[in-house]
Amino acid sequence: MKKISGKHKEDDAKIDLTPMLDVVFILLIFFVVTATFLSETSINAASSDNNNNETPPEDTDKKNILFEIGPNNEIILNGNPRPIIATQVRSNIDQLKAENPAASVIIQPDNSSEVSTLVMIMDAARQAGMANISIVEPN
Repeated sequence: MKKISGKHKEDDAKIDLTPMLDVVFILLIFFVVTATFLSETSINAASSDNNNNETPPEDTDKKNILFEIGPNNEIILNGNPRPIIATQVRSNIDQLKAENPAASVIIQPDNSSEVSTLVMIMDAARQAGMANISIVEPN
């Protein structure tokens, strides 16, 4: 009869890691394929070096529709010294958009003006179909 010894062979103590590595690689491939990648857009900031190659300011004024809101909620269109009334905002936007379809609306409210005037101009611009509406800080 053979004696049973308490010693194990060295081969029995090893664990085969190949199936575990296969599972890890499959999971890695799954997450890489299903991941969504964000494409970030950058904003080209104008510097003094780049301003020499750009168009003159007269062309940029024609592209934009500038509304300035004064401290007493008077609405000034494109630097015109005569303020317009609230009911004329939409018709002026329609007229200026017909002249230049690529125009964008820029609103410059005064610090002491009411928010309702700003919202009214923004609503009129959206109703006129303006895609770009910007609000800038007063000087």
